[in-house]
Amino acid sequence: MYRSITIIYIILYGCFVLFARQPDYFDGEVTNATIHLAKDSATGELKPMANFSIGANKYSVAASYPLRSVSEGDRVKVIFESANPKKAAVYSVWGYWILWDEFLVSSVIYLILFQVAVGINNNPTPEALIEQLEYKPKPKTRYSE
Repeated sequence: MYRSITIIYIILYGCFVLFARQPDYFDGEVTNATIHLAKDSATGELKPMANFSIGANKYSVAASYPLRSVSEGDRVKVIFESANPKKAAVYSVWGYWILWDEFLVSSVIYLILFQVAVGINNNPTPEALIEQLEYKPKPKTRYSE
């Protein structure tokens, strides 16, 4: 039971991830970008930005993400939609495919529902237990429907 529920969770989470990404994986284009540290106007801190160009236009997208480190001059891939390249994202497993908040929330929901299912199956009502113990399968004839 544990293995099958975990496999179902992984398949459903994978389907969700495949179709919920922005910019869209199927319609997006991937290009190379270079990391440059730029000063944030609000806080004054240096933040990594991925700079890329499409034709004569140059774009910049934030490259910082929790538990992912990039440094000045690193080469990364960026995915963008050609209709709106300003809303690009750094194309990586951690930060594009797997977002920490989605992963955390879905894992908590999985664990809660799993514990509910285990609790229900481990503590059946006395009526259900008696019904299971008294069950006798009906004999089947050779040509039964």
